Amino acid sequence: MKNVLSILFLFVTIFFAKGQFSAADSLRGGLSPLRSCYDVEFYDLYLQIDFNQKSIRGLNSIRYKVLQGFNMIQLDLFENMKIDSILHGSQKLDFHRKGNAFFVDFGRMQPAGITDVITVYYHGHPIEAQNPPWDGGFIWRKDEAGNPWLAVSCEGIGASLWWPNKDHLSDEPDSMRIRTIVPPNLMSVSNGQLRSVFKNQYVANYTWVVTYPINNYNVTLNVGNYTHFEDRYTSPTDSSQLAMDYYVLPEHLEQAKTQFKQAHEVLRTFEKYLGKYPFWNDGYALVETPYLGMEHQSAIAYGNQFKAGYLGRHPEGMPEDFIILHETGHEWWGNSVSCRDHGEMWLHESFCTYMEAVFMEEKYGPQAAERYLKFQYNYIENKQPLLGPLNVNFLGNDSDIYYKGAQMLHSLRQCFQNDSLWWASLKGFYQKYKINSVNTQDYIQFVQEFTGQDYGYFFKQYLEETQIPQLEYEIYKKGRKRFIRYRWTNCRPDFKMPVFLINEQHERLALYPNTQEWQSQVISKKMAKNIQFAYALFLVQELSDQDN
Repeated sequence: MKNVLSILFLFVTIFFAKGQFSAADSLRGGLSPLRSCYDVEFYDLYLQIDFNQKSIRGLNSIRYKVLQGFNMIQLDLFENMKIDSILHGSQKLDFHRKGNAFFVDFGRMQPAGITDVITVYYHGHPIEAQNPPWDGGFIWRKDEAGNPWLAVSCEGIGASLWWPNKDHLSDEPDSMRIRTIVPPNLMSVSNGQLRSVFKNQYVANYTWVVTYPINNYNVTLNVGNYTHFEDRYTSPTDSSQLAMDYYVLPEHLEQAKTQFKQAHEVLRTFEKYLGKYPFWNDGYALVETPYLGMEHQSAIAYGNQFKAGYLGRHPEGMPEDFIILHETGHEWWGNSVSCRDHGEMWLHESFCTYMEAVFMEEKYGPQAAERYLKFQYNYIENKQPLLGPLNVNFLGNDSDIYYKGAQMLHSLRQCFQNDSLWWASLKGFYQKYKINSVNTQDYIQFVQEFTGQDYGYFFKQYLEETQIPQLEYEIYKKGRKRFIRYRWTNCRPDFKMPVFLINEQHERLALYPNTQEWQSQVISKKMAKNIQFAYALFLVQELSDQDN
């Protein structure tokens, strides 16, 4: 099979030739030697929040391991944020800035193998999000009682809009501490475990600790007049208990106590099909935010207004809260299994969106899951491939990495012709790469090794092309027998995905079309009168409708 990554290299080259990407995109999205020479192990972020000025001031101590000797490294912080100083022990280091990147000069070689720490002191006014979470920044609001309310979203645009870090998906710290100073009447909620709270009449100091690797964009800050309540989830696997913490505005407490009960069923279903909640020691949390939602690890941003579906919109008979369902799914896909480049965000969103259908299938049955997928089909745009260009912090992903990607996975399930094998592969892939990073080739290779089948044609079509394959067919009689004649069009020449005729008794007849020649298959009179195909991501074109 031709290597997908080599194809993507060509894809990226074409985009560069068109001038779509800049040197700044490469600085942000690429892994130059000034980034790949070190591995971040720990971030220690300490911030003071000024609501009156809409500003922050603080520091980040970065512990790293030297992989290859260097005397200079690249870090990232948006250029509107001011760097006050950088310390290496007691030594003040020189640095220079280039857009949203900055380069730290150690003045001497840092040898491979050592672990060291630098501290970046900074302050500024973080950019404000105009349409969160689809654009990034701080969200400064007031609640209904007039209290300050702060949240942040930064997926895609990058966590470096508000704190200095190595802003690349491939390098997650092994753990992190987040300390914040806020007004004494407000609560500060971040990721992981709340370790301490110190208050006086002037300020409150909160310390949160993350004990697992975490994507930079998942690091969060929520400050408001929160009310906190707790729950416990008991694992059906081993009866261990997961701490569940909920932070909502006081006026929404009773609604939240009812709505958030849904999380139990979601956690239980995902545990069945994938394995236990991945960040067990850090707990599970939902935090009310003034925007729709985001998958912040162990502190999910929740802004669905305690409504059914997506702000009240959902397929008939499936009223589950979309934010609880989808963002909880990201704890497995995106936060635990993470892609290494924004061009491969389909690995986060497609799997997570498919898990919504898995939940519906578990709760309501296979037909409900297909109805759910068909509901989502309406949002497919077919404007660009699911795979984006690499090394440029690609931000052009549209809704297809969600909905089309989920349909692609369901189509792959049909290819397996064995649901037990499909569920084993889904869980097996997750278990192999949990709390780790992956790329597209990792998944393709896993599927092919797991099944012993070559699905190169399948992934090339659905990941690299925009058009949806179309199955052309016609029914004809020859003697007393009825036949279906069929072939693939509107797709790559090597596309050969099997499809399945089904009847009212859910009996299945496998068809194996290709693009090179018509195939024919004898079918029953009953099936010929009511042609139905098992649901998958393809179009159907009947060429004739003869009297049967």
